[in-house]
Amino acid sequence: MLKSLLRIFSLRQDAEAFDAVHNAVEADIVFRGARIWVLISAIILASVGLNMNSTAVIIGAMLISPLMGPINGMGYSLATYDFPLLRRSFKNFSFAVASSLVASTLYFAITPLSSAHSELLARTSPTIYDVLIALFGGLAGSISLTTKLKGNVVPGVAIATALMPPLCTAGYGVATGQFSFFFGALYLFTINSVFIALANAGFARVMRIPLRTTLDEEKRARINHMITAVILVTLIPSVYFGYVLVRKERFIDTATRFARTVSLFKGDFLLRYEIDGDARAITLVYGGHPLTGDDKAELNRRAEAFGLENATLKFQQGLVITNGEEYLDKLNQMAETDRQKLEIARLNAALQANIRQQDSLRQVSYTGLKLLRELKPLFPHITSCLYAEPWLFSDSTGAKPRQRSYVLLSALKPVNRADRAKVERWLKARLQNDSLRVVFEGNGEQ
Repeated sequence: MLKSLLRIFSLRQDAEAFDAVHNAVEADIVFRGARIWVLISAIILASVGLNMNSTAVIIGAMLISPLMGPINGMGYSLATYDFPLLRRSFKNFSFAVASSLVASTLYFAITPLSSAHSELLARTSPTIYDVLIALFGGLAGSISLTTKLKGNVVPGVAIATALMPPLCTAGYGVATGQFSFFFGALYLFTINSVFIALANAGFARVMRIPLRTTLDEEKRARINHMITAVILVTLIPSVYFGYVLVRKERFIDTATRFARTVSLFKGDFLLRYEIDGDARAITLVYGGHPLTGDDKAELNRRAEAFGLENATLKFQQGLVITNGEEYLDKLNQMAETDRQKLEIARLNAALQANIRQQDSLRQVSYTGLKLLRELKPLFPHITSCLYAEPWLFSDSTGAKPRQRSYVLLSALKPVNRADRAKVERWLKARLQNDSLRVVFEGNGEQ
């Protein structure tokens, strides 16, 4: 069973001849003739795609870019201790990087369009997830390189690891003087290059490709230490940026849930909200009556209940309304789009209030069942319990009713005064309501 499983996962049966692998790596690192023109085309395509925010064009640039060749060469030569090949790979890699930076900088310096679109912004904040993409993308590429499996692997790796767009984004940063773009994109490119090369080196060792140079243990140890240092220097910032990204996303998710729960607050409705994940700030814009200091304190307490005690709540008054006529007047004075937004916000707030009211009514209807279950162990002779919060109208209150809470209990046998007093005290303490009315009916009376 184990042998069959190992045979399924074995790569030996598909392995290329070692000389064929070496020749393929050597051929791919050279930039001359057709490869130079392909590199130029890829640079222009990637720059135009980033400038126009066109994902399709950027993918095309990834597919035709020959940058993967020198990176594979550096990883392969490190694994086999082929230092002449390593030097040639690094030389061609440096030429390709410099050419891409110069060309993209010139393009973005002369183009009339200079806005930073989403495709540009996506290349400026690398995290640990980009390390995983580069590592497993490089692993897939090295499998394709050292085995007979080709097919769609190489194009897929080119798209996944995205070598050309970060370089062109770095050129955009230089051309526009936005060096946060330059350093962020260059760091992403460094991550991709280092971990693709690392995956190639590791897989070449797994495939037991013969060494080209014999080194003593001391030199091997020195090389391994240098590789480890490069990996750590590249990896550690990405781990921190990944932590910051996860923390930001969690804050935005929690803040969004909080904002939805306060869409209607004491008759005021939330017109809109803005969440700044970097500054950990939430801006709430309310329409209706002006928010008082107590209202703001209550909203801050609700935010703390969501775990947002370290967040900054900012309040803005979108539309002050004191009565229905004033609301209609303000509504008529507003632009059509603003009017529709306000009406949608008001109706949404009213819907949420109605849902909460239905939930509260449903909760009241089940209170009797909860009380009965808690009473039975203490007073086994009680058989039923009704809880209600009716409105009381009287001559003294006029048209303004008062809401009272009642509990109606039934028992198998008459309940004496002492037990009735105990039950009443327990219910008032349980419901935290000293004005609660407790009534015993039928056999419960005595």
